[in-house]
Amino acid sequence: MRVLALDVGERRIGVALSDPTQTLARSLLVLECKDDREVVRRVAALVREEGVARVVVGYPLSLRGGVGPQAERIERFAQVLAQALEVPVELWDERYSTVDAERILRERGLNGRQRRQRVDATAAAVILQGYLDAQAWHRGRGGGES
Repeated sequence: MRVLALDVGERRIGVALSDPTQTLARSLLVLECKDDREVVRRVAALVREEGVARVVVGYPLSLRGGVGPQAERIERFAQVLAQALEVPVELWDERYSTVDAERILRERGLNGRQRRQRVDATAAAVILQGYLDAQAWHRGRGGGES
């Protein structure tokens, strides 16, 4: 089963998907955020189409780990998503994900316009890879399935 990750912004949502072994993350697409209902419908369709077992939503904590207005907005969005989906929805710390995504795209030689087009989906992949790595570490330490 796969894991889907979302990097939720004001105007766009980056989407990433794991491989079936839940080892590697790849950026998938970017959704426009015009209507939350439409976004939820499209995410639900992706969950069905891709055989997703869990959705991870990037949680924008402050640098000190605090919950600000943006994190509260994401909490509300994740609750709406969890009510609409038949799979678990989990918040995951996304601090530095956009910075890391920008660095990755810059290292690939993409210009500013190309980076702007791909940064949201790449940030979702960064979030997802961090989640997958943490789960693998937890399993390796005898933590079992989570």
